[in-house]
Amino acid sequence: MLLTKQLQPTDFSNFDELLSLAGSRKHRSLPYAGDVTAEEAYRFLKTNEGLLLDVRTLPEWQFTGTPDMSEAKGGFTTISWKMYPTFASNPQFLETLATVKDISKDIPIFCICRSGGRSLDAAIAATDAGYRYCFNVIGGFEGEPDREGHRGTEQGWKAAGLPWKQG
Repeated sequence: MLLTKQLQPTDFSNFDELLSLAGSRKHRSLPYAGDVTAEEAYRFLKTNEGLLLDVRTLPEWQFTGTPDMSEAKGGFTTISWKMYPTFASNPQFLETLATVKDISKDIPIFCICRSGGRSLDAAIAATDAGYRYCFNVIGGFEGEPDREGHRGTEQGWKAAGLPWKQG
């Protein structure tokens, strides 16, 4: 998904503000809570309960890195939305999500992938399964390629300078 305009991260003092902001950015009338920037997701999870759900594949986690949530109150887990190497949908995605420690249908879930496409699909699927507050992280972990074909320079978690770790 290409980001058509550069979004500025917004400060918010409560969950209702985040929900309103995310809803104002959401795609059409799709069933999910809406879109947040990586900075907004991290800022929320740094001091609040919630889950950052990385839906990329094992090779992406191993070779590109993962968000480092060690200094955050919110949790972090990885569940592939699509399976490597075929990129077929993961038939156990929702079943695996239900087994995450401290998960509930009312906890905010921030879905992140490489650039925001798979995470949007995962947020919609989780919402359809009854999870009330599923967000898509716009720009994902690395964002779309820049003019030179490099990711992680203009959009997403890495470009925002948020904590991450390799492997």
